[in-house]
Amino acid sequence: MAKLDKVFTAAADLNASDVHVAPGEPFIVRRLGRLRKLKSAAQTPESCRQLIFELLDEKQQERLTAESQLDFAYEVPGLGRFRGSAMMHQRGMSAAFRLIPPEIPTLESLEMPPVVTKVLEQHQGLILVTGGTGHGKTTTLAAMVDYINTQRSHHILTIEDPIEFIHPFKRSVVNQRQIGKNTWSYANSLRGALRQDPDVIVVGELRDLETISMAISAAETGHLVIGTLSTSSAPKTVDRIIDSYPPKEQNQIRAMLSEALRAVITQRLIPHTNQKQMVVALEVLIGCIQMANLIRDSKTFQIPSMMQIGKNLGMQLMDESLASLCKEGKISREDAIANAANPAKLQTQLQG
Repeated sequence: MAKLDKVFTAAADLNASDVHVAPGEPFIVRRLGRLRKLKSAAQTPESCRQLIFELLDEKQQERLTAESQLDFAYEVPGLGRFRGSAMMHQRGMSAAFRLIPPEIPTLESLEMPPVVTKVLEQHQGLILVTGGTGHGKTTTLAAMVDYINTQRSHHILTIEDPIEFIHPFKRSVVNQRQIGKNTWSYANSLRGALRQDPDVIVVGELRDLETISMAISAAETGHLVIGTLSTSSAPKTVDRIIDSYPPKEQNQIRAMLSEALRAVITQRLIPHTNQKQMVVALEVLIGCIQMANLIRDSKTFQIPSMMQIGKNLGMQLMDESLASLCKEGKISREDAIANAANPAKLQTQLQG
């Protein structure tokens, strides 16, 4: 049993989302979005190194030493899995660990709207789950995979860095590949994926132009591709993809993206007023003919207006979700305004 296992157990008991190990500090956990120091001795650079190395195999230790950073997965039997990210810095070695629930959540338990399951009935196209770091994109991705795994007989191929949730075979065959262990890169995996008879391809993160290009191409050629991007809104997601291409290629990618895009689901986790859990606020963009025309014609600035009038299709702006959660008493007015795209307008709306 590793020494950090006790810290992970304490963090799980506190319902924390993350654990930090850093020289000169006691163990630190993140609960309801805020950091909190545990009652433990301050760690030395050497003790941090020992604690982190105890969780790694020999190859991982060598890679961390050579590259000064490493993403990895670690499992505590009976407790759950953890996504670790270790790094070297001026004070020594630190690591952050994200707690992965032992059970794969369902879309219902995450309070996803019905439009999400409707989108997952598509057999081809691109679905993007976006949001800031630590706002539950991977959890939503896992729930989507589990939904398809439960409902349809498909071959689901996932590319992850690292693998977090382990999916059992239900109605589908789920093959999970880990960057650095089962394959070299996202782009390398996607090249091979198209020859491996997948129905659904899940890309843990669309990190670079090559990965984005191959994901869109796969979505165009008859596959359902689900991936994540670290963007703060649905319109910014579209702009981010287009802007990642050289100017000469942007007209072509607008046309390709307009045809392939099925949905962009942007999420943000906000503390519940009961101070015991987090609530997800959602922005939903649905691919439709009118939305495709805006993307193709380089009129992405009109996307928010289109989302406002597309409520019958399940579309929703982030500020609309925040207002609804506030009126239901799930989040405070201060948190709603702090997370709004247009704080002044939302403040007026909530006062009214």
